[in-house]
Amino acid sequence: MPNYRRLWHPGGTYFFTVNLLQRQGNDLLTRHIDLLRKSVSVVRKTHPFVIHGWVVLPDHLHCVIELPLNDADFATRWRLIKMGFSKGLPQNEARGASRIRRGERGIWQRRFWEHLIRDESDFNAHMDYVHINPVKHGLVKRVADWPHSTFHKLVEDGVYQLDWAGGNEDTANYKE
Repeated sequence: MPNYRRLWHPGGTYFFTVNLLQRQGNDLLTRHIDLLRKSVSVVRKTHPFVIHGWVVLPDHLHCVIELPLNDADFATRWRLIKMGFSKGLPQNEARGASRIRRGERGIWQRRFWEHLIRDESDFNAHMDYVHINPVKHGLVKRVADWPHSTFHKLVEDGVYQLDWAGGNEDTANYKE
């Protein structure tokens, strides 16, 4: 078993990638976007965090969030978000013996990718990556055309211009 090392930093700002178990052709997250939003909202009430950037694609999501000063427990937050989302869905997915034994649904990958943001340049690069992702995956031609993103709020706040990264030619530097 790999030796996973997580960087636990109270009050840290983190970039996350969280994937569905079955990614190919799966649109569960966008089809049930309201359920995902509700799950995040419920978790934020008991385990607060600041959302700096968030994008939901059909089969995975990316976000940049900031934890409270004396709190480094992002794992509990993700467990609760995933659980809340999963409980709101009908139980009709295929599950392997391991998942059945553990009492797990067959919806999410068990693990997630996290990266502790180190400085302003790192923050900006990850925020851009979050928002360019729908264009990178060919879901839209312009970032502004994707509805499931904090990009629209950040445009209102003056962080991004509405025409930022307007076409595929602007995505060459953003690799997943």
